[in-house]
Amino acid sequence: MSSAQPWLPAVRNNADWCDAVCRAHGRPGRFEHGLWLNPAPVPAFYPNAVTLTADGTEATLQALSRLELPGRWGVKDSFATLDLSALGFDVLFEARWIHLEAAASVPPPASGLVWRTVQTPDELEAWEAAWSGLPEGALPAPGVRVFPPALLQEEGVVFLAAGDGPRPLAGGIASLAAGAVGLSNTFRREGAPSSLDAELLSRIRARFPGHSLVGYEHGEALDAWCALGFERGGPLRVWLKRGG
Repeated sequence: MSSAQPWLPAVRNNADWCDAVCRAHGRPGRFEHGLWLNPAPVPAFYPNAVTLTADGTEATLQALSRLELPGRWGVKDSFATLDLSALGFDVLFEARWIHLEAAASVPPPASGLVWRTVQTPDELEAWEAAWSGLPEGALPAPGVRVFPPALLQEEGVVFLAAGDGPRPLAGGIASLAAGAVGLSNTFRREGAPSSLDAELLSRIRARFPGHSLVGYEHGEALDAWCALGFERGGPLRVWLKRGG
């Protein structure tokens, strides 16, 4: 890792997380030639390809052109160096990698809410319902679950939840890979205090001491996490294949 690019572990960390989610669905991807690729159907919001290097653009384009998948599917262009329009893709969104150094301070807990680690399939189902914004009492349909119970057995992956009720008021996922802890799928339910974001960071720090935190964000979420100490890194783009 270059000291001038401390966000670089975020790229591989994120690809490893994508692979972990797909493995939990019984459809793992593969790492080859500077890419993570998955020729099988992937869960909602997840790409079928993630670039791991800014080099080898021509080889990357060739590999993607050979990835024959029906319908709309995504590519995470981790360095924003590709033009996939000729292959039938449109830019879905642009974002920035973010990182928080291991030694950086975070505000102390202030809400008084209990934080816990999700441990059972029922708890994970309630966590996903809160993350999805489903109405109270509603649960995600089995066929559209993004986070199956197998993820609870994944080493280095932790689902965190705030509040002592069955449905969390806030939460997020921490995933240790590539020497850093990835922060993803964070949420706060309507009316929950914004201080829970900082509390989430504090809980992750306690669970994974000595590791930097990494992820990516865009828009207002990017500003909010940077206000808590994250620094902006390089750009990325997510491309979506046009429907045929």
